[in-house]
Amino acid sequence: MIKNATTEDMKTLTLCLNKLLSDGYTEDFRAAEKGLLSMQSEKTYTPHQIHVVNFYRFEGASDPADNSILYAIETSDGVKGTLVDAYGPYADLKVNKFMKEVEDISKKDVSGETDRQ
Repeated sequence: MIKNATTEDMKTLTLCLNKLLSDGYTEDFRAAEKGLLSMQSEKTYTPHQIHVVNFYRFEGASDPADNSILYAIETSDGVKGTLVDAYGPYADLKVNKFMKEVEDISKKDVSGETDRQ
C-alpha cells in the first residue's frame, strides 16, 4: 500500500516516480501484445493478475504532447512497480487496451482515501 504523500511529493512525474520507488515500486512495466511485461523479470501479467493501486496524471504547461499518466501497480504474486504512458491522443494503444481490461483500479487522494474505479 502506498504511504500517504503530500501534494508536494506528487507535483511532477519525476517526484512522483521517486516517491513510488522509495515506497518499493521498483519494477518497470510496459504493455506488450500478450499483457503487461515486467522489464526486469520478463514475466507477462494478464489484466486479472494486476491491481492498479493508484494513478497520477500530469499535464504539460503548453503542449498536449507533454501529458502523461503514471500507474502504481501491484501484481498477484507481490511484485510492485510502475507503468508510464502518454495521456490523450498520444497514448500507447496497447496500454489503453490493457487498462480497459483491468478490473481492480483504485484512486487515492492525498489523505489516503480510496475510490474504486
